[in-house]
Amino acid sequence: MSHLVTSFDVASLAGVSQSAVSRSFTPGASISSQTREKVMQAANKLGYQPNAHARSLITGRSRIIGLVVSYLDNLFYPAVLEQLSKRLQLDGFHVLLFVNDHVNSDDMVREILQYKVDGIVLGATTLSSRLAKQCSDAQIPVVLFNRIMAKTHASMGSVRSDNRQGGYEIAKHFLNLKRKKIAYIAGRIDSSTNLDREQGFITGLAENGLQIFATATGNYSYEKATKATYALFNKKRDRPDAVFVASDQMALAVMDTLRHHLKLKVPQDVCVAGFDNVPQASWPAYQLTTYAQPISAMVEATVQLLQNQLLGSATLQDRNVLIPGHLIIRQSSDMRAQLQLHSPTITTCYNPTQH
Repeated sequence: MSHLVTSFDVASLAGVSQSAVSRSFTPGASISSQTREKVMQAANKLGYQPNAHARSLITGRSRIIGLVVSYLDNLFYPAVLEQLSKRLQLDGFHVLLFVNDHVNSDDMVREILQYKVDGIVLGATTLSSRLAKQCSDAQIPVVLFNRIMAKTHASMGSVRSDNRQGGYEIAKHFLNLKRKKIAYIAGRIDSSTNLDREQGFITGLAENGLQIFATATGNYSYEKATKATYALFNKKRDRPDAVFVASDQMALAVMDTLRHHLKLKVPQDVCVAGFDNVPQASWPAYQLTTYAQPISAMVEATVQLLQNQLLGSATLQDRNVLIPGHLIIRQSSDMRAQLQLHSPTITTCYNPTQH
């Protein structure tokens, strides 16, 4: 054809209204399967492609979700990024990805807002109260993935796993193994995930009259976790006999350092547990005991929360979602554990009111 094919051309050929064409290309729109089939046949015959920009001007929605992710070198977040992107696409959204190297996302979010996004997901990062209010005033929903903020606004929400429960269960596991000198290697000491994991761990130890034997900071980095391991274990006397590491990424570094550089046996000399359950945790070379974050459930909750916020139906309770994970015991803490390439669920009694 010599002219640009429009939705009116498709409507004319299919014998339907122009609005029926528009609904046929709008995810979730109400239209019969027969009408949609006629529209698609006409569109294919004419070579029609809908104009997403023009549609956004009409509907006021861009169908774009801005996704800000930090720590892509952390083995947990690539898996989150893949699942979240695919899930949003199923609902007809497009993902605009930004990688943030800083704890605070203010500059990045300001840039995202220029693209007229429908919503924003922040992974392992936060934004200031002032910018959060700006997003709220603009009615752009923001969901913090695996983070919380001290002060939230009307269009903000959070989805996270039960980090305190995880820390608590790992403490109880070490105590069941009769370990006494139990250390902790923190992630970012000011992050909500780290604070919750550490608090749950402290509570679990305190119930048996113990305190954390020694601490170090790995900053969610393989390299810094290696240095933290040397700081805690590079001595012959009075070193820990167990260590809880705030992420699997760091826990792998701890195991490598203990075994290959400090010549300590895991778990005979030192029990090791991480947090996340990244794919590498189940590899035969590591068999890492860890608290599994339920990525699929967290992703689903994030998408549903965004949808509810866009519809204006999210209540205050709905906007803060806490999802339980589960403890996976492997050979890094207990030699009796069978080689596990798949993760069974292990539950432990826990009283959240103690926190």
